[in-house]
Amino acid sequence: QVQLVESGGGLVQPGGSLRLSCAASGSIFSNNNMAWYRQVPGHQRELVAFITTGGYTFYQGDTKGRFTISRDNAKNMLYLQMDSLKPEDTAVYYCNKYSGSQGPDDYWGQGTQVTVSS
Repeated sequence: QVQLVESGGGLVQPGGSLRLSCAASGSIFSNNNMAWYRQVPGHQRELVAFITTGGYTFYQGDTKGRFTISRDNAKNMLYLQMDSLKPEDTAVYYCNKYSGSQGPDDYWGQGTQVTVSS
């Protein structure tokens, strides 16, 4: 049973920080590179960062240096530490297995809202 539950979003001021968490079922977590995606209403979903099963990380655009993706394989948990947040980071953030710039075409969780505003 595939399950993806994101949490940790909220309203923060520019320059602030948030840590997002994703509880993923073992069926999706164990054999997959995992990723955070985000989507702004009216725009395409986009990749934020991904982490491989071996721990290699990749960050899209200017998230590099500000965001840190990590995973806890024993707990099937995925995390995204977000620092130096900008208004343009405002979006609904989703976790899923990594599958290119827009992510998979299958199951998605509810996501967690991140709003960066003064």
